[in-house]
Amino acid sequence: MTEKVPAEIACVLVEFVEKVGLLRRDMQQKKELEKYEARMQRIEQKLSALAQRISPDDPALAKALRTAWQLPARSLAFRNAAHQKDGEPG
Repeated sequence: MTEKVPAEIACVLVEFVEKVGLLRRDMQQKKELEKYEARMQRIEQKLSALAQRISPDDPALAKALRTAWQLPARSLAFRNAAHQKDGEPG
């Protein structure tokens, strides 16, 4: 890659990774993850490769993707807080 990912695509991509991360967390809490552990590991490998390729051109997006996967609830909370802050009258 030689340029940053457009902001609209970056936002949707982070949201998508958050949703998959939340699904993984829910499956883990319900003791259902073991059945799909190999698939989740392959998803994580592909996501890691994507973040690694994006990182030289857009390190902030790469970090956001990693956070969305590893800590999806935190990622969502930070994104919601940023959205609320943007919406405040200034």
